[in-house]
Amino acid sequence: MDRGEIAVTFQPGGRRVFVLPGTLLLEAAGRAGIVLQNPCGGRGTCGKCRVRILEGDCPPSDAARRVLPAEQIAQGYRLACQSYIRTPLKVEVPLESRLAGIQQILTTHAGRGGVLNPVVTKRHFRLAPPTSEDAVSDVARLGAAVGEPAIPVPLLRALPAFLRAHDWQGTAVVASDRLLALEPGDTTEAAYGVAVDLGTTTLVGTLFDLASGEELAVASALNPQVAFGDDVVSRIWRVRENENGSALEEMQAAAADAVNAAIQDATRQAGVDAGHVYEVVIAGNTTMQQILCGIDPSALGEVPFVHSFDGALTLPAQALGLAVHPGGEVFVFPQIGGFVGGDTVAGMLAAGLDQADGPTLLVDIGTNGEIVLAHDGKLLATSTAAGPAFEGARIVQGMRAAAGAIEKVVIGEDVAFNVIGNTPPVGLCGTALIDAVAEMLRRGLIDAAGRILAADEAPDDLPAALRARLLERDAQPCFLLVPAEDAASGEAICLWQKDVRELQLASGAIRAGINILLRRVGLAPSAVGAVLLAGAFGNFIRRNNARRIGLLPQIPCGRIHFVGNAASLGARLALLSRAERTRAAELARATEHVDLSLDAAFQMEFGEAMMFPEDDVDACDG
Repeated sequence: MDRGEIAVTFQPGGRRVFVLPGTLLLEAAGRAGIVLQNPCGGRGTCGKCRVRILEGDCPPSDAARRVLPAEQIAQGYRLACQSYIRTPLKVEVPLESRLAGIQQILTTHAGRGGVLNPVVTKRHFRLAPPTSEDAVSDVARLGAAVGEPAIPVPLLRALPAFLRAHDWQGTAVVASDRLLALEPGDTTEAAYGVAVDLGTTTLVGTLFDLASGEELAVASALNPQVAFGDDVVSRIWRVRENENGSALEEMQAAAADAVNAAIQDATRQAGVDAGHVYEVVIAGNTTMQQILCGIDPSALGEVPFVHSFDGALTLPAQALGLAVHPGGEVFVFPQIGGFVGGDTVAGMLAAGLDQADGPTLLVDIGTNGEIVLAHDGKLLATSTAAGPAFEGARIVQGMRAAAGAIEKVVIGEDVAFNVIGNTPPVGLCGTALIDAVAEMLRRGLIDAAGRILAADEAPDDLPAALRARLLERDAQPCFLLVPAEDAASGEAICLWQKDVRELQLASGAIRAGINILLRRVGLAPSAVGAVLLAGAFGNFIRRNNARRIGLLPQIPCGRIHFVGNAASLGARLALLSRAERTRAAELARATEHVDLSLDAAFQMEFGEAMMFPEDDVDACDG
C-alpha cells in the first residue's frame, strides 16, 4: 500500500526517515535521532533550529523571512519548526543547531556556560636522572613534574623500572589526584572517555576526546537485561528470588557486556584503541546503576524502597568487567531515592534546573517516569511506575519503536499513519498509541472515561470511512487502524479497548506524580512556566497529543520543550567538566525526594488523572 510517505535525508550522516506529507521538519529530524535547539517552543522566533535545504522544494515560512537574513534564505536556510514537508528533501543540519552537539554541551546547553576541564588528563614528562647532588626519590621526582598524584601499589612497584627503561620520560595518566597509568613516549593526544546513559531498555554510549572535548562517535543498543524482565521491578524480584546470587551476577555481566559493546562500537567508528579509554561515566536509574556495580537491589523491592548509596561512586573499571585501559575508572552518578537515580540527576544537570527561570518541570517518560519540579529555589523529585505501555508492551498489537512500527497516526476524513522504515506495518509503538487516542478523543470516538464508542453511538457528522472502523471483535470494542490486506502479517491492526486502559494507567501515573509535586509547593498546573520533555520516548511524542490525553499539564504548547536524551547529555557534561560533576553532586543533595507511596493523596490524584481532559487548551504543531 502506498501511503504517500516522503523520504527526508539528513546530512551529515545520511540518516533517512519517511514521514507523512505535512510533517514538520523539526519532527522529522527528531525521528532521525537529531534533536534541534528549540528554546522558543516552535514559535519560530529564536532561529535556533536553522537548517539548510540541499535538495527538494521547501519554501521559506513567514517566520523564517522575519528571523533569518535574506542571504541565508537565498542559500536555502529554513526554520525546522516552521517548515512542512511536501516533497523528498535532503537537509543539512549545522552543528550549532543541534542540541546534543559538543558546542551545546560545553557552552550553551540549557542556557549556561561550561568549561572543558575533564577529571582525566595526560601529562608528558621528561625527568632529570638522579645524581649524587640530586638523589631524591623516584616518586618525588615524578611528583614534581606531574603534580604529586597518589600512586597505587602496582604502579609504585613498576615505577623504578619504567623510568630507567624509558630514559626518564613518558606520559602520566592522572585522574584528579590519582595516577592511573604510566605510558612510554608522548601519548597526550590519545586520551578518551565514554559517557553512558544506561537505561532499562536501551543504552547509549558517546566517545569523547578528553583533550579537545570533541565528540567522536555514538553507539546505542538494547540492554540485554530485558531477558530478565521488561522493567526494573521484575529484575529486582529476579534477584530477590535467587538466593545464591547468580541472577545478580548474570545481570551485572549482561550490563557490563552491553557497555563494552557500545565502547567497542564507538571506538571502532572513531578508529581509536579502547585501551586509551581511561574513564567511563555512567548515568542510569537506581536499579541499573546498582546492578552494574554488582550491588544487590533487593531492598528496592519492598517498602520503604531503600537505595544502597547516595553520593557518586568512583570504581576501577576492571572490577566491573569493562574493557578499557586496565587502570581506567568508572564514575557512577549520585542518586536521590529508590527510584530517582543517576539518570534523573544527569537530566537535571543537563537542563540546568538549578537555574530555572520560573516554575519548571523536567519529565522523563518511560516505564518508570521521573519527574522533577524546580520552583522558587526548591527542587522536588519523584518517580512513578508508568508501566511499559509507552514502549509498546501490554498493548495488544504493540511493539517497540523499530522498523515496521506505526509511530504516528493522523485522523482526518480517514486514517493516515507513518511507519518506521517505510515498510508494511507490523504493530504500533507508544507514540502512535498516544496519537491514536488523542485523535479519537478529538473526533468524539472515545469518551472522557476512555470508552471506545460503538458505531451507532458516534457523532452524526462522522465520516463514513471512520464510522466503518469502529468495530467489535471477540466481544471487545476496537478501532481499525490497518486493514488485514495492508498489514505485514496479513492480520488487521487495531487499537483495542484494553490498549486505551493501559494508556490511561501509564498517563495517569505520570500526571498524578506531576500534580502531587505541584500541590506540595502550592502551584496550579496552569502556573507551570516550562515543561522539559526528556528521554528517547519524550523526544518523539507530539506535544499537542500528549497534552490532549492528559499526560502533560493543560498549558500552551509553547511552554513544552524537548531536551533530547538529557541523561546522556548530563553524563557527557560530567565526563568533560569537573565543575559539572561537582554541580551534579550539589543538585542531588539539594533535591527533596517525594515518595508517592507514602503520599495519602496519590490514589485520589491517580484516579482523577485517568480521566481524559474535556478540551484542548490551544492547537499547536508537534
